Amino acid sequence: MTSPMTVRAYAMSTSCVQGTSLGFVLDHPAPVVVTDATDDRVVFEGTASAPHWELDIPSGWRSSLYRARFGPEAPWPFGLPGTTPCPDNEVYFVVRQAVPGSPVLLSVPFTTWQAYNRAGEPGQSIYWTESPTRAARVTFDRPGGGPPPERWEEGLMRWLRRGGYDVAYCSNLDLHDGLDLLSRHRLLIVNGHDEYWSLGMRDAVEEFVRRGGNVAFFSGNTCWWQIRLEDGGRTMVCHRDPVTDPIAATDPRQTTVEWSAAPVNRPENTLTGVSFRAGAGAWGPHMPRMLEESYTTRFAAHWVFEGTGLTDGDKFGEGCLGYETDAAEFEEVGGVPRATGRDGTPSSFVVLATADLRHWSAYGQGGMATMGVFTSGLGTVFTAATVNWGNGLHDPVVDRITRNVVDRLSAAPGEERWDVIGPPADLRALAVLGRTLHAVSADGTLLARELCGQNLPWRPVGPADDVRALAVPREAAGGVAVGLYGVTHDGRLLRHDEPGWQEAGPAPGSAVGLAVADCTFWVATSCGGLWRRPFGGDGWEHVGSSGGAVALGGMNGRLFALDSEGRLLTRLPPPSASDWECHAEAVPGTMFTTHAGLVVAAGPGTPLRWRHV
Repeated sequence: MTSPMTVRAYAMSTSCVQGTSLGFVLDHPAPVVVTDATDDRVVFEGTASAPHWELDIPSGWRSSLYRARFGPEAPWPFGLPGTTPCPDNEVYFVVRQAVPGSPVLLSVPFTTWQAYNRAGEPGQSIYWTESPTRAARVTFDRPGGGPPPERWEEGLMRWLRRGGYDVAYCSNLDLHDGLDLLSRHRLLIVNGHDEYWSLGMRDAVEEFVRRGGNVAFFSGNTCWWQIRLEDGGRTMVCHRDPVTDPIAATDPRQTTVEWSAAPVNRPENTLTGVSFRAGAGAWGPHMPRMLEESYTTRFAAHWVFEGTGLTDGDKFGEGCLGYETDAAEFEEVGGVPRATGRDGTPSSFVVLATADLRHWSAYGQGGMATMGVFTSGLGTVFTAATVNWGNGLHDPVVDRITRNVVDRLSAAPGEERWDVIGPPADLRALAVLGRTLHAVSADGTLLARELCGQNLPWRPVGPADDVRALAVPREAAGGVAVGLYGVTHDGRLLRHDEPGWQEAGPAPGSAVGLAVADCTFWVATSCGGLWRRPFGGDGWEHVGSSGGAVALGGMNGRLFALDSEGRLLTRLPPPSASDWECHAEAVPGTMFTTHAGLVVAAGPGTPLRWRHV
């Protein structure tokens, strides 16, 4: 119970800017202590007047989350949702940078904190869908809107501070019209339990990513409910029911229901890659069961796991899964998970780790957890897919994964990186037909797999005994149909038709590379010659040097060559007067292909990798 002498206080805003002031409302005067909530450093001590008090924020205060405590410290142990809530004499607020510029911006989920404020009190909380006495609208002008007893967000914030990261803070309400704010940073971190998002928040973050910003969701149950903000952002509306929400008939896209539900029909997967619909939860007295669970590694060669020492199938992160998780629908392909996309998850989503939590159906909600990463427009999105990630950072593997994600996604733009997309395989030819990547193995087998970032296994298609190089025309012309073509060392051009290869004409002998550019077949030979045959042409013409190519590719009317020193060369095809120029150093492999703005490379003992041209 709250003591009659306990000060009840709240702030007039969830955030303010360095060098300004923040107003507070108190029911009686009290001593006040303000601390940085990320490291407990005391930044102010004084006396607050009532009923109104202004705190001047010096320009030298760093951007962070702060706690103002009015009067004596009140007991606040960790607990379950709705028990031992944030004391009414503690007020949390964010100080934003006056001139935004840190590489990392961390959003604090004040909307979720406020949704749980007064949980269980009739008419006071929008929490608990099943309760007929829940509120449809709550105000920020009341005490108690601080972190829940579990402090889901605290672990990561303290970790970032200890690690010396340059981080700016904002309230998640600042994202409501926040595209300009977001554009000043390279990485947005969404942390802990950020369940309630407005249309403006979501639109701003998704546009930020499309324009090249990155997001790391070290969170779960993310963007589950749509809310509306009214009264200048001081009232949060969430009916959780389209029948009672009056806006459903006039502006259905802003109806305050689950984002994936009618009439909104906008699954959160397009923002986060995952959803609580397929996730899991262990609630109430069953919450401690989350401490028993671990992730299983599904793509250990991915950059997210660099330096962890994990291999596929290893367990990690015991205790960081819960109390709610998010997941993407996926199917097993040769023992590897592949997102189906049927739930709204982007096709570029790469499954990194999974946890089978279907047994949680006895404790709250059974489902999965899916850690992953995907691209949208020019940006990259990572999701840990769990509420409790920040409280697992004592685990060296969780620590390293977090460091890998933050370091990479907050780095200044630089040289393109080669990302692993598959296991090592000894290949001598690569080409892409549609969305299928084809290869010829060293033992003469034609292989295939989907062209995507997931570490899918190769499946055998049939023999390709004599084929030394592959290519695919972009379009049919001159009697040449679109399909998979190969060239043999003994001078034959072949076309693959199920169930095998058909003769398509002669070709230069000693071929090591085949490409298609400008409706023309191009062949590089082992003696350094470059040959061409236009579609519908009668014969091959020698047109100069192949640049020392050991493999050849074509894209957008341009030729590419991999030389014996591992450099990627490019030129416009003859009769252009241009010569071979170096496009990239240190290609990781002895074989490559180009397709849709990508270079895919492989070699003996070398993982399959890709990068943007």
